[in-house]
Amino acid sequence: MKLYIAEKPSLGRAIASALAANASVSEQRGDGFIKLSNGDYVSWCIGHLLEQAEPHIYDATFKAWRMEHLPIVPDEWKLKPKRDTKNQLSVLKKLVKEADELIHAGDPDREGQLLVDQLINYLKVSAKKRASTQRLLISDLNQTAVQRALNKLELNKHFAPLSASALARSRADWLYGINMTRAYTLQGQKVGYDGVLSVGRVQTPILGLVVRRCEEIEAFVSKPFYEVIAHLTTESAQQFTANWQPSEACEPYMDDMRRVLSKQLAEKVVSSIMDKPGTVTQCEKKNKKQTQPLPFSLSALQIDAARRFGLSAQNVLSTCQTLYERHKLITYPRSDCRYLPKGHFKEARSVLDTIKHNRPDYSTMVEGADATRRSPAWNDGKITAHHAIIPTHRSVNPSSLSQFETQIYGLIARQYVAQFYPIHEYADTRAQMVIEGGVFVATAKSILNEGWKVLYQKDDAKKLEKTLPLLVKGQMLHCERGELIEKNTTPPPYFTDATLLAAMTGISRYVTSATIRKILKETDGLGTEATRAGIIELLFRRGFLERTGKQIHATEVGRGLIKALPEEATLPDMTAQWEALLNAISQRESSYADFMMPLQSQLQKLIANSSSGSVDSLRGVRAKKATSRKRFKKRASKKVSKRQSAAGKKNKPDARG
Repeated sequence: MKLYIAEKPSLGRAIASALAANASVSEQRGDGFIKLSNGDYVSWCIGHLLEQAEPHIYDATFKAWRMEHLPIVPDEWKLKPKRDTKNQLSVLKKLVKEADELIHAGDPDREGQLLVDQLINYLKVSAKKRASTQRLLISDLNQTAVQRALNKLELNKHFAPLSASALARSRADWLYGINMTRAYTLQGQKVGYDGVLSVGRVQTPILGLVVRRCEEIEAFVSKPFYEVIAHLTTESAQQFTANWQPSEACEPYMDDMRRVLSKQLAEKVVSSIMDKPGTVTQCEKKNKKQTQPLPFSLSALQIDAARRFGLSAQNVLSTCQTLYERHKLITYPRSDCRYLPKGHFKEARSVLDTIKHNRPDYSTMVEGADATRRSPAWNDGKITAHHAIIPTHRSVNPSSLSQFETQIYGLIARQYVAQFYPIHEYADTRAQMVIEGGVFVATAKSILNEGWKVLYQKDDAKKLEKTLPLLVKGQMLHCERGELIEKNTTPPPYFTDATLLAAMTGISRYVTSATIRKILKETDGLGTEATRAGIIELLFRRGFLERTGKQIHATEVGRGLIKALPEEATLPDMTAQWEALLNAISQRESSYADFMMPLQSQLQKLIANSSSGSVDSLRGVRAKKATSRKRFKKRASKKVSKRQSAAGKKNKPDARG
């Protein structure tokens, strides 16, 4: 018999339904499995059924936290069954033993690949059976999508490098998190800090980002700067304004953003252009186009939902999981991709009709869509393990959805509908004129075709169009007067949920190394689509961050930890280097050993340096909402798998704490 091993129950049920429809067989549901009348079985994991063993499992002396034990590096890695999913492991153990053929149906990413591979290895499946195991890749729970996937099975062994990459990442995070957390917690105790100072490869650079932003704001000193506006009139008495563009000669009086800091200089320009003639030296009008916004990835959706509705990243992820698993209204939500396979295009009309049913208030919007229009979103070459998040064909009673579910479904649906609206077209005009030797510029924007932007006018108030009179090169003008505008420099804003997520996805903007910036751009920043929400919440739970309204602030504990750590631990550079190596493993360009051996050497140095790190900043600081040491010791050792428990599985994290 064949045994399909899904990553979660909802996926298992979808596979069983598709198999039953394909073969015209019936289903019989059991405890932890579904049996088909042709003798095949579908069963499932509940996230990770196995977790990394705690340090004291390797050596009982590790139960006590001591510097002389560090770094803790297992000679032979051990997994243990998770307490709350032991029954399901027993079900799978029996079925795997009885099966003639296995089909791996973990989620189509490196973590999903590892999750089922680890189970197969743990159950000591024979080499012969492992060699014939097939891989089923599903990113959409709708029956038609599952049936398509069932017709495209591949040999699971072809995905071994992906599994090796995930294994290296999970073990490396365990090594780094366990050892660095113990080292700095012990150093903190020396200055009287009674709390756990947890350190992680991803969480700590994020904390560092917030700490540095808070310090920058607090150290900021506002300075006045000056702008000059010329009020101009054409020969036909048409009026408009233009902004002064300081020349190179003014640079000694400007800051690095080319803002004029000398009021005297600005006043001189104002007086010099009063009641003086001007000449148009350049005038250019360009018609431009703005293509439809791409469908959402998870991070893009979280950022938009935070901006529009004030929802946290975790709220959005949890809501998406419900829409995906319970209601089946959207496709796989933890996607980092914003493109769609061309094969989905033929389903557009059906999906649009479903949107109209599920969101009756979108009826006019959907009716204005042209289902034959193909936006740039349909691009097979841009598809990764998943495609963008879009609505499915599934219809529900709209009243059955919660407020959050309605809001998130609405955002996803509207972004999909936008693909079938015309391109937004507008005209940009830029005119340059010279008045008494000074250069002034006037710009204007006029909309030629609203296109897809008509769908967003309610949420994003339409900006007033700025127009200019018809200007031509050589045209004479009259400057009636100059106007001095005094402004003040402002500090960067505190992070919010939306902007911190945006910073994590665009972390390359915060590094100076061109090489590291390139890697981070290619790897989509810090963390993954699935883990970012959990990591942000983790920093709050550990008392390192706090909210003031929508603003995110670093606490005294969070600041003290960043000050105590070596700079390399607080920057995203290490993550970039890891990701480059992990990607090389998945591409068969490197190996597990090539990644792990240097890490162990690096860990030795980091632990040695911890004793010389300054933890004085934590002297007298009390733990704020920090996890107690007793509880954290248990949780830290479960770092790789803790967030993949049955309750936390909604996040499907890859344990990059």
